[in-house]
Amino acid sequence: MTTETLPAVRLEKVVVLGANGAMGAGSGALFASGGCEVTLVARDIGKAEQALGQIQGIAKSETIINSVSCATYDDLATVLAGADLIFECLAEELSLKKDIFARVDAVRPPNALVATVSSGLSIREMSAGLSQGFQSHFAGIHLYNPPHVMTGVEVIPHPAMDRGLVAAVEDLLANRFGRAVITCTDTPAFAGNRIGFKVLNEVAQLAEKHGVQLMDTLVGPYTGRAMAPLATVDLVGWDVHQAIVDNVAANATDEAIGSFTMPKYMGDLIHHGHLGDKTPELGGFYRKFTLDGKLRSEVLDPASGKYVAVDPGLKVPFVEQVRAYHRSGRYQQGIDCFMEAEGAQADIARKVILGYVSYALNRVGKDEVVATYADADRIMTAGFNWAPPSGLVDLIGLKRTAAMLKRYDLPSAPVLDAALRGEIPTPLFNLPYVTPGRYFAG
Repeated sequence: MTTETLPAVRLEKVVVLGANGAMGAGSGALFASGGCEVTLVARDIGKAEQALGQIQGIAKSETIINSVSCATYDDLATVLAGADLIFECLAEELSLKKDIFARVDAVRPPNALVATVSSGLSIREMSAGLSQGFQSHFAGIHLYNPPHVMTGVEVIPHPAMDRGLVAAVEDLLANRFGRAVITCTDTPAFAGNRIGFKVLNEVAQLAEKHGVQLMDTLVGPYTGRAMAPLATVDLVGWDVHQAIVDNVAANATDEAIGSFTMPKYMGDLIHHGHLGDKTPELGGFYRKFTLDGKLRSEVLDPASGKYVAVDPGLKVPFVEQVRAYHRSGRYQQGIDCFMEAEGAQADIARKVILGYVSYALNRVGKDEVVATYADADRIMTAGFNWAPPSGLVDLIGLKRTAAMLKRYDLPSAPVLDAALRGEIPTPLFNLPYVTPGRYFAG
């Protein structure tokens, strides 16, 4: 479908529900920066005004607030009049979202689009029992946090939504708002979080045996990610992590579903209020505090639930060698060093990374989460800031990837099998304006 044949989508007035959260302010800034008139809705006007201040900071503009106003849910009927898009950013609780959507359905303009920023709750369940008009204008538009930095977005249309309207919304997000857009099926955690949190939780499981600091060293930024995995969980929040992995564990079936069982030690600490960076005094995998005027860092010992001093001298020889290659831009040599390193620690790291490749590429296909492997590449680069799975295959080498998957008892993927048969061209990675090497930190 060409741009010329797409249905026109008017997007001048956007109403953001739950504007006082991080995603509410971030999405409000995104739409306001794209020329929309934005109304921020929160429980009380003070919280909406706080979000307005955040938007001004995000946009780095004094004048952007001229197109943004504030309201409360008491004014919902008035606020939604004339809205082109109603964008919901409430907490990730199904009952809470269903309640607000029932209220929206009663007063929404007939042609208004309704979207949820949910990171993985079912689109069908959120809109069950609502009007046909609501369902045919309803989709997930999952932005990644923070939206002004991460350009990835997943569109998850309700089955009743017209395909032409879906394409028009995606075109609008890509061309007006500069998003890297993929379409997902309505599956738990969609694509990016399904793939990403499989890795994060797997590393959390391994930390119970091997330790937090060692696992973050073995699967650190040198393997193709912006942050070490467990530090990432602290940044995201243990409560968010739990919601995502529990959702997948309860509602999905796949070859690696065991990787979504959250470790018991995490559940125990969550019960006592440990949520990562959200609770700096209690900590998460790491805890930072000032003592005698000096900043101290501690790391969790999962076995005892206690915190111990971070070991500044922890070095893993093969990791240091790979990082040295990456620092000088010799990514192919770095990958070769990684794949050829000997010892149990190298096997742990390789199995996690090959597991990422296998799991991501197996979420592709007719009955899977995304249609093409380029979609998996796009969301992992633009949503997670991780090296693309097919780019890793190219650097590792197709035949060596196949051999390593077999060595670690990981399933191959249809795209890899087809490439080995010569049915699709190699190298596999083909996203424009993206160089896989940019994701490898030294």
